[in-house]
Amino acid sequence: MNVLFAAPENAWGGILHRFRTALPDVTFTAGGLNPKSLAGYEVVIPTMSRIDAGLLQTADRLQLIQQIGAGLEGVDLEAAKAKGIAVANVPTDVSGNADSVAEMVIYFMLALMRRTAEHPEQRQRKQLGVPVGRSLMGATVGIVGFGAIGQAVSRRLSGFGVRQVAIKREPDSALASEFGLDWLGSPDELSVLLEESDLVVLTLPDTGQTHQLFNADRFRQMKPGSYLINVGRGGLVEREALQAALTGGHLAGAALDVFWQEPPDPDDPIFTLNLLTSPHVAGLSDRSVEGIMQGAADNIQRLMAGEALQHRRV
Repeated sequence: MNVLFAAPENAWGGILHRFRTALPDVTFTAGGLNPKSLAGYEVVIPTMSRIDAGLLQTADRLQLIQQIGAGLEGVDLEAAKAKGIAVANVPTDVSGNADSVAEMVIYFMLALMRRTAEHPEQRQRKQLGVPVGRSLMGATVGIVGFGAIGQAVSRRLSGFGVRQVAIKREPDSALASEFGLDWLGSPDELSVLLEESDLVVLTLPDTGQTHQLFNADRFRQMKPGSYLINVGRGGLVEREALQAALTGGHLAGAALDVFWQEPPDPDDPIFTLNLLTSPHVAGLSDRSVEGIMQGAADNIQRLMAGEALQHRRV
């Protein structure tokens, strides 16, 4: 069986090597991002590549589009369905991905509020006692998207003495009670969350409803001096609006694991502002990489054996 890994050889924590070790009888080819053809492959692992209707027309033996992780927004599900190609993913709550993302969110929160980006400069100046940061205790954290990742963030916040509010497509009062939320609202209540929150965490997918959801109007709704953390998808945030909010001081800072284009331009002037970044690694840890690989490898084995696929979406 031939599998196309639609990313560079060493991408995503060297997960391709793990696949080759786990499935020695399968041929894995690293094709780089956004391959031009799927001819000759039974399985494609899209990673961050787009698998659209045009690309699917090049497939002559493709049986499975198997994502590593949960994100399928780059896959044309209808086109795959029309061609009889199965699509599956590895949900964040079964792979360890959600837990890894949540840990990164806590790091971002503490780093932003305690102004750790300024610490090296003060050390070089031989200054002690500065800068004085803000305490996370007593802050209001707004979680936009209360699925597996949002819930994992909430669990980790439970010991920090914060007030939590959240947005979910279909609010559930029992879920709000389970996680100790002050309230859990619908998307229509997003403006209320923004007005109340000292830190806003985005865990949403990039869809027609959420693309560039955080634009100039949304940033104006945020509490002055608040922080934005995006571990969802880069397309949720309008770059120019974020730069304006940071430059004007309406936002005290932001942290991004995902970007408007990936990889982003390293010389983009926005990176000179109070912006913490990580190279789309929030969901990658030793635990999650192994969990993601095992989930995807299991489905490849199931395909070879003619068994039912796990977490099939099409």
